[in-house]
Amino acid sequence: MADYLADVKKYDATADAAVVDKIVKHLGIALRNRDSSLVSCSDPSELERVREKWCKKKFGETDDAKCDSVIEKVCETMSGDNSKSRVTFYYLVAKHLGKLSALA
Repeated sequence: MADYLADVKKYDATADAAVVDKIVKHLGIALRNRDSSLVSCSDPSELERVREKWCKKKFGETDDAKCDSVIEKVCETMSGDNSKSRVTFYYLVAKHLGKLSALA
């Protein structure tokens, strides 16, 4: 858990440990495998998965363009990181959507 929180804090120094913990619990088994614990911004199916399962299903967002815009923004934010942690990526998507309070 501490590693996930430290990674999130590279992008949001005020990250709430409880929110990060909820994301970790939500992702569960996906975090056990290195490949599935990372997000690839160059893989369209990966980004579609984030949009459909996280942005739309988890937060009820109905605007695909808004979700895609937020996901693109997070990809740009994390562009310097070759191994984009799924926990950090999902946290930043939630933050840009203004949905962190839904996870608290």
